[in-house]
Amino acid sequence: METLKYTVIKDRGQYDKYCNILEELIILNEKKTEDEIEFLSFLIEKWDEEHTTFNDVDPVKLLKALMKEHTLKAKDLADILHLSKGTVSKILNYHKGLSKDTIRKLSGYFKMSQDAFNRPYPLINGDRVARRSRIPGRMKSR
Repeated sequence: METLKYTVIKDRGQYDKYCNILEELIILNEKKTEDEIEFLSFLIEKWDEEHTTFNDVDPVKLLKALMKEHTLKAKDLADILHLSKGTVSKILNYHKGLSKDTIRKLSGYFKMSQDAFNRPYPLINGDRVARRSRIPGRMKSR
């Protein structure tokens, strides 16, 4: 009986191993590995769906936690996402939402489901003075 090259992921170690293999295959970018890439992606996504819950974490908090875990700074994130440092700062400070392209890039970089980053969260209004006012819709004078 022939042993399967890949099986359903059963633990975090196997998950990490498959993620590393997938990354190497993507870097190789060979036509003959397309099916293998697709299958590994499926197995990894299945594991993510069953073992990762982000229901209580908004995408920005998740992103900040991942940045800390991977020792990334905002400038590193700007390079990864091909965004300006200003745009990354606006995202991290809740002044700008995540675009579909940014969600796709984050998902690919951190090897996570796009659903983790594709959920609603509140943004801060750019008018800081109005936000400080105790009367809604009325700006506090300085």
